[in-house]
Amino acid sequence: MFAKKYMYLITLAMSSPALAQAVHDRDAVEKGIAIAAEADRRDSGYVDSEESFTMVLRDSKGRERFRTLRTKTLERTDDGDWSLTIFDEPADVKGTAMLTYSHGLEPDDQWLYLPALKRVKRISSKNRSGPFMGSEFAFEDLSDFELEKYSYRYLRDEPCGEHSCFVSEWVPAYEHSGYTRIEVWHDREEYREQKIEFYDKVGKHLKTLVLNDYSLYRERFWRPLKMEMTNHKTGKATLLHFNNIELGAGLTEREFDQNSLRRAK
Repeated sequence: MFAKKYMYLITLAMSSPALAQAVHDRDAVEKGIAIAAEADRRDSGYVDSEESFTMVLRDSKGRERFRTLRTKTLERTDDGDWSLTIFDEPADVKGTAMLTYSHGLEPDDQWLYLPALKRVKRISSKNRSGPFMGSEFAFEDLSDFELEKYSYRYLRDEPCGEHSCFVSEWVPAYEHSGYTRIEVWHDREEYREQKIEFYDKVGKHLKTLVLNDYSLYRERFWRPLKMEMTNHKTGKATLLHFNNIELGAGLTEREFDQNSLRRAK
């Protein structure tokens, strides 16, 4: 009985282009969700991390400015992760710090401490598409990933450098995103992000993020040591070179309260 019903549905789908497309779309959505969920599963459980890195701001003529930063992240199971980013150099940005509490569909909480003004500024959810400290990264690019923030659709498999990748489309489900959609390349071996393309409000390809030189930590967690965000509209780029990454550093919630912005050194 069930076999006959199954064959009937297949025959019906083959005879109905609209139904066949609906089945294809459903499968693409399910596979897109599965890829994102598996990538998230593999990156869960590190507890906390501390990273130091150099940020290179490159203008359209190839001129470069350098900044050094640190980022602390605390993994949370009851809500989104917390992160604190601190600028160490040069002197004009030293002590600037950004605190982020990531959420699902609720707007992330973000605060920026400006030492020159000696005050903490809350980042409005409507302004999260703006550039972070003159870089090609938007504030929303720096929020930690939460599965419910997007809807997903698998697009295709294709080569990506020395890897073979799943390519999926992510559509932001949260308000005030600067993107209509994002295309993400995950390698099929370890589900690491290899490339991300960002499309603006009118659907044009705005930016591309390339991640490479992955290194394995604690025999489980992969981290890229180099990231490059290119803005195709302005010709500018921001490069991140990671100098040190430590997982399981023993961080506490107290290191991520608003007072931590002022005492960040």
